[in-house]
Amino acid sequence: MTHDIFQAATRTHAPRGCYTAWLKPLLDFLTALVLLLALAPLLLLLAMLIRLDSPGPVLFRQDRVGRLGRLFRIVKFRTMRTGVTGPLLTQERDPRITRLGHFLRRSSLDELPQLFNILRGEMSFIGPRPELPQIVATEYTAEQKGVLAVRPGLSGWAQLHGRDDLAIPQKLAYDLEYVANLSWQLDLKILLLTPGLLLSGRGIKH
Repeated sequence: MTHDIFQAATRTHAPRGCYTAWLKPLLDFLTALVLLLALAPLLLLLAMLIRLDSPGPVLFRQDRVGRLGRLFRIVKFRTMRTGVTGPLLTQERDPRITRLGHFLRRSSLDELPQLFNILRGEMSFIGPRPELPQIVATEYTAEQKGVLAVRPGLSGWAQLHGRDDLAIPQKLAYDLEYVANLSWQLDLKILLLTPGLLLSGRGIKH
């Protein structure tokens, strides 16, 4: 898959306006910087606990598809045992997940290192969750690739409606709805509703 293909698929979906052009990226950068500084002790503590819980690296890196089809390496805290193979997507009660990994996933603390992805401009706080390249290549239609018109996010419209419980077509329908209606009001709504979603643990496979 090439950048040109994704550009053609997303050109008509790309939102316009000062909010998406510069204000949202600026707010993302500044907020991520402040949070990284404020959460540094917690990040260090979690890193030490991961090393004590199971052998392997602290961080998990994986290629994901970003805005306009550009690949980037997403960063998470590692929640699975190393050297264990299995399905591409996480399953319910997945035996590959470590003891600490169950807690990290349920609390979404494993996502905190993605603040670095936001700082680098690869992600946003709000947007469609970034998907694996092989899933985008095989599961997305040309119309559904419209979700790639915006930067992927930590939380999004689809996450509020089911997260891991959603089939890929359902998730993409919500993501396309988000892209079509992107505004600061919608982002604020998602931001305000996200803490309740995190506390409930709904839609997370662990």
